[in-house]
Amino acid sequence: MEQQHRLTVKEALSRSGACLQRSGSVDLGLSLAEWTNSAGQAFYERPDHHTLSIYLDGGERVIREDKRLSGGAPGKLCLLPAEHKSQWHIGGPLRMFHLYVDPELLAYEALTSFDIDPRHIDLMDLTFCDDPAMAMIVRGGVLPLNWQEKSDRFALDAVCRLLIHRILKSHNRQARQEAVRGGLSPSVRRRTADYIDANLEKALTLDRLAREAGLSTFHFAKMFRVSFGMPPHRYVAARRIEQAERLLRNRENSLAAVASACGFGSQSHFSKAFKATTGVPPGEWRSLP
Repeated sequence: MEQQHRLTVKEALSRSGACLQRSGSVDLGLSLAEWTNSAGQAFYERPDHHTLSIYLDGGERVIREDKRLSGGAPGKLCLLPAEHKSQWHIGGPLRMFHLYVDPELLAYEALTSFDIDPRHIDLMDLTFCDDPAMAMIVRGGVLPLNWQEKSDRFALDAVCRLLIHRILKSHNRQARQEAVRGGLSPSVRRRTADYIDANLEKALTLDRLAREAGLSTFHFAKMFRVSFGMPPHRYVAARRIEQAERLLRNRENSLAAVASACGFGSQSHFSKAFKATTGVPPGEWRSLP
């Protein structure tokens, strides 16, 4: 007998009348979306992925009917593990953020970052809970980024990994965190710096750098910060601007060519990032004595 297709949370929301404002794919098994809704019913029937939901606006008139729970509001968190079942009534306008996590990706992060046997992952099923740190990460780290912009992909990857870390640390019953010890070895540090400099035009991701270093994503991020004094996405952003300054000294290089060579998806995004760092747009910087 043919197996019935199980709707993802994203598919179920689309069928319920919710409006997808934007979405993005961070890595294999990791994606995100921003939704609005005003009224209706939503049913989640054993989705094959975990879902983190943060209310951004509204939510006070949402009821989780299968648990007879209400109390949504901006900043409130819902964590819906894979294979769960739930039924929701939306009685008023809302805006919310979703992070969708494949169980295999979560299992990898649990094993490499917390030494948790993936067979023992036990995510809590949470509804309308408070997690100010996670809400702050979403509002301050995820929402301001352009989810489709190549030069923002690294920062987006890093902040989404931080959300996964928070889920495993605070909302998984089996979490045990390993202590941070030292930084990257000198050889790995040099190899990482050289790889970044040689690939600034590409959409660098935290996961890719961690694989080059031979470390888990979260462990690499912690060790990188110890070694370089800043998180990876800030280091990459700084190296891109430094590379842009070198290329701008050659007046034969157009601004569009410099933007592309430094990993910016558009000249306008390049100009904005360059001015935010140097205080002047690239065209004016090039004219300075």
